[in-house]
Order: sequence, then structure tokens, then C-alpha cells
Amino acid sequence: MGLDQYAHRQDSNGEDVELAEWRKHNALQGWMEKLWTLKTGKPANDLNCEVMQLTAEDLESLWAVVEAGDLPVTQGFFYGADSSQDEWRKEKDLKFIKEALEAIDEGDKVFYSCWW
Repeated sequence: MGLDQYAHRQDSNGEDVELAEWRKHNALQGWMEKLWTLKTGKPANDLNCEVMQLTAEDLESLWAVVEAGDLPVTQGFFYGADSSQDEWRKEKDLKFIKEALEAIDEGDKVFYSCWW
């Protein structure tokens, strides 16, 4: 058991293509939970098993935070150890953001979901 996270793009026909998958990346989860609460007004825990659309603005904000190494340390029973400063995660996150922005530029929608 633990935190599993996913991002996918969806084209105009409703077809999904996975962009990224993470396992226990609690720092990214913390950032997404804050975004979820801002977008929906719902508590962070309500993001579990839900799907949240990410806009280009969301992704550009995430890029700045990841690039600066400022993802928040986030704790949760299933979230694992602090993942905010892992260099390989940073590279993976930036690659995801770049591909997600390209997907939006091509007219697709981008979504994030998680399950724990």
C-alpha cells in the first residue's frame, strides 16, 4: 500500500495517454493537494481517487516550484519519506511538465490523479 500518482493527457476524442506515474512522491502530492483545495474548496484528502485537470498556468507554477527545489515536504500515512529534494524526481517532474505543456499546446487536456 502507498501513494500512487498518475498524469495523463486526453485528446478531443476522449482517448487517454499516460504522461507520468509516481510512487510515494509526497512532495508533489502536497503541491497537488494545495492546488486541489484552491480549485475546488474541498479538503486535501478529497483528492484521493479523484481526477484534477491541470491548466498551462498550473503547470507553469509547478515548473517554477520544482525548478527552485521548493516542493513542500508533505506527510501522510501512505506517503513515504520526504521526496522533496530527490534529484531524479526533479528531472522526472520537469520532463512531465514539459510534455504536459506540449499536450495542452496540441489541444489536449491534462489530468492528475492519485490513490492511497
